[in-house]
Amino acid sequence: MTRAAPTPDTSELLALLTLRLTPNLGPRRIEALRRHFGSAGAALRAPLTRLRDVPGLDARNVAGLGNAKAAAEAQAELEKARRMGVTLLGRGLDGYPEALEALGDPPPVLWVLGELPELSVVPRAVGIVGTRAASPHAVSLTRKISGELARADVVVVSGLARGIDTAAHGAAVEAGGHSIGILGSAVNVIYPRENGALAGRLTLISEYPLDTGPAQHHFPTRNRLIAALSAGTLVVEGERKSGSLITATHALECGRTVFAVPGRAGDPRAAGPHALIRDGAVLTESAQDVLDELGWGQAPAAPSPDLPPEQARALAALNAPATLDDLQATTGLTLPELQTALVMLQLMGLAEEVGGRWARR
Repeated sequence: MTRAAPTPDTSELLALLTLRLTPNLGPRRIEALRRHFGSAGAALRAPLTRLRDVPGLDARNVAGLGNAKAAAEAQAELEKARRMGVTLLGRGLDGYPEALEALGDPPPVLWVLGELPELSVVPRAVGIVGTRAASPHAVSLTRKISGELARADVVVVSGLARGIDTAAHGAAVEAGGHSIGILGSAVNVIYPRENGALAGRLTLISEYPLDTGPAQHHFPTRNRLIAALSAGTLVVEGERKSGSLITATHALECGRTVFAVPGRAGDPRAAGPHALIRDGAVLTESAQDVLDELGWGQAPAAPSPDLPPEQARALAALNAPATLDDLQATTGLTLPELQTALVMLQLMGLAEEVGGRWARR
């Protein structure tokens, strides 16, 4: 499912990078130049009289083209990326993800650290997003859904933020799957810092040059990449005006499917998913709901752990949330045996206690 990084047309990539580092040029203007002249290189070589013919460019944009500083910075950036093992992908060049063409403003250049899976027009990938201040139940459910999707050979895409993003990435790689982190900083600047070890197990993508730190306005922008690189986006928890809802909006604009996990009535973290469900998002309680909607078949069964008899009996009884009394009646274990078994299952990440009831994770 992964492929080796392509060897791009270096001269055209360098030209695209030069345009990307030229002041007052955004993705739309860079693409207008590339299309008008046939390539980024031709745009940089074009005389002033022809530049004025490009729709959407004004005198300020035109004045910056051919900037010697931008050209020098682009060359230095390309060399630094090579030293760090970072691949640069230019729009219109080999290896650039087709899925991003669903956007109105795909980045002219992507920085990629790690192996990039196939990201066709509608990739076998699902974005999972949600609040940083996630409830324990939401974290547990996210891990379950993400792990099952990964075992079904689905790439899990998220933003490496605290909370839901971290749970989604972590469960995917723990299940032996592939996960992509879309950053609001450079691929060599991990934010938050505590996710450094996790980031090392992901493919990282950014539209920002190396050494760029996180900035508040970067995160809503990066959300559109999560949406476009996924066939569907799942929102687990998020308030009405959260970044998760921004990602869902981008998904709809890209013609992707939006999934939402219902939450507890009155919980502000459930307000976003509930609004999405009212607007037609797919109500989602399991990975199978996602796979069914996208026509991707059955989720493979989770591998059965090799457990001592008491723990195996306790786990088998957790088909639905249950109290200790219920579990005692089902398993036939004494209370001390049952409590010890449940604690061990909890430490292994196989069970959790929520609201006085025990359930599988």
